[in-house]
Amino acid sequence: MPSKTGSWIILAGAVLAVAGFCVLPAALGENGDKNLLGLGASIFSLGALTMAAGVYLKAPLVVSKRAAKQAEENAAARPVRGGCDRCQSEAPAIHCKVHNVHLCGTCLAEHYDFRACVYVPSTRRATAVKAMAARAK
Repeated sequence: MPSKTGSWIILAGAVLAVAGFCVLPAALGENGDKNLLGLGASIFSLGALTMAAGVYLKAPLVVSKRAAKQAEENAAARPVRGGCDRCQSEAPAIHCKVHNVHLCGTCLAEHYDFRACVYVPSTRRATAVKAMAARAK
């Protein structure tokens, strides 16, 4: 079902509701026909029901777009393995055992704290970074 279908149904319901309101003054005047009161109320309620049906038909489309956007954000948030855990652009040189992060030389300068951190050489290979760069292109 196209995404515009719900919008057109909502618009048609609004037109029906306005038509129902236009009939009501003829029924409520001094010399008004009381039968028109029921007709105007019926047309207005049909318009309201049509608008509700349009919203009902459009709701799954909005939910599916929202779920697709959320899945896209989750896929982008996943870290790429093999590179530096902070910048993910260079090969890691050091592993901080306290914070459990692999760091390249640039990120190590920002992270360095000799009082709290314990550093060991990183066990990650540079080939994983090359493969990561190949996937990015």
